[in-house]
Amino acid sequence: MNLSPIWVRFLTEKGFDAVHWSQIGDPRATDPTIMQWARSNDHVVFTHDLGFSALLAAGVQDSPSVIQVRSQDVMPEAIGTDVVDVLRQHADQLHAGAIITIDEMTSRLRILPIQRQ
Repeated sequence: MNLSPIWVRFLTEKGFDAVHWSQIGDPRATDPTIMQWARSNDHVVFTHDLGFSALLAAGVQDSPSVIQVRSQDVMPEAIGTDVVDVLRQHADQLHAGAIITIDEMTSRLRILPIQRQ
């Protein structure tokens, strides 16, 4: 809910299956509810919210994958190319379970489940 529905059209035009939560679920749904839907429907959560990654870090779950954007400008015109590059470059890892953080300078990948030391 924290990223514009404009992303759906942008990602669809790039060949990705995308939906915005506002099209399929209650806008007041909790993060765990959204995560469960994404896990059940084999989707990646694309967000600007740290809460989804925190849920994966707190548990020992290996899905769903999460792409979190850590940028001031979160519109496709600003970071769309980077997001598409990450989706294509890390498709296998996203299918298997990963957290990817994208910021203005780079992207970082963590394979799930996150193991505690």
